[in-house]
Amino acid sequence: MNLLTSQVSFEEFSKIDIQIGKILDVEKIDGSKKLLKLKIEIDSNLKQSISGIGDIYTPEELKSKLVAVVINLKPRKIFGLDSEVMLLAAVDGELVSVLKPDKEVKSGSKVT
Repeated sequence: MNLLTSQVSFEEFSKIDIQIGKILDVEKIDGSKKLLKLKIEIDSNLKQSISGIGDIYTPEELKSKLVAVVINLKPRKIFGLDSEVMLLAAVDGELVSVLKPDKEVKSGSKVT
């Protein structure tokens, strides 16, 4: 893997707002094998994320977890549902690991 696939300036990167959210609810999406609908609390705001990790995680494994999310992407439709934030995960071949803080922090904490 090439570590320098493309470079962005610090100014460009600083536009991405990554915060910690708490997953309050997760449900499988009917008609999809791997999509999950997650309700994520960020600070005191509730946002929805549609994520293709349903073949890796069960709803029970994700509920109540703190996770890193990008909160300032333009919302988009996925499988006909609004996805307002992007859940971040590390991908190593078929291994997928949701990014989460190693200490208990409050929802809305900024990732820097």
